[in-house]
Amino acid sequence: MQLSCNGIALEVEDHGPPSGEPLVLVMGLGMQLVAWPLPFVEGLVARGFRVIRFDNRDIGLSQSFDQYGMPNLVLAAMKATLGLKVTSPYTLADMAADTVGVLDALGIAGAHICGASMGGMIAQHLAVRAPERVRSLTLMMTTSGSRRLPGPSFALQRAMLARPDAAGGVPGIVAHYVALFGMIGSPGYPPPAAELRERLEGSIRRSFRPQGSARQLLAIAADGSRSRMLGEIRQPTCVIHGRADPLVPVAAGEDLAARIAGADIDLIDGMGHDLPRELWPRFVSDIAAVAARA
Repeated sequence: MQLSCNGIALEVEDHGPPSGEPLVLVMGLGMQLVAWPLPFVEGLVARGFRVIRFDNRDIGLSQSFDQYGMPNLVLAAMKATLGLKVTSPYTLADMAADTVGVLDALGIAGAHICGASMGGMIAQHLAVRAPERVRSLTLMMTTSGSRRLPGPSFALQRAMLARPDAAGGVPGIVAHYVALFGMIGSPGYPPPAAELRERLEGSIRRSFRPQGSARQLLAIAADGSRSRMLGEIRQPTCVIHGRADPLVPVAAGEDLAARIAGADIDLIDGMGHDLPRELWPRFVSDIAAVAARA
């Protein structure tokens, strides 16, 4: 369903009974709400949660910002590396305000928040800027953005910035993302090739907006380090991170847990930068455990 949230139109799905504990899932860079697998959502509902997932601005079926065009990501990356100011059409703080807008539109005073990758960065802003709306915080495979932390290899950075060959149609785009997910996925839990292709093709046919992904990446670059603000987080927090994450190395998860008072951390062998089916029960248990602390 389309809802007006923070003055823009966002696509929102609401799962589970209204009486359940509200839990908002915030997805990462360029990823749609369907990247939270439905069986995983159903597992959370079975644990008593009312689960809300939504397409972030500029992606999926939510409002686009195409009027700002395709950003120069190479230039932005150079500026970020040099510590220079990067500007973007919107910020991660704006996207945190979108999440508050989702709660407002659904009449929810406060919710448990789970953010993955960029969604975890948005969740950090949300916990600091609207603490009264956040009951607990789960930060999955994400980072403070500190420049002192290790980052992805140059080869992986180049792959992240590469554009798929749209001239090849859906099969060519799917092949591009299959290769990319092969680089960032979990070596200990590789998905069946046919399952990965089917999932990616379904997502691409639902919506394919590479310019939106690029603008979201620009917002990440413009956000810089959130290290100082993390000391302000007081909500019960759980950090979940893969020890084999090549995109956001495990040191980032350890850094988050060290900077957030009282945070729990679950470091998972063989997990990369994705949500392997085999780990869904573990994720559900972690989210339920930190929610219980609230």
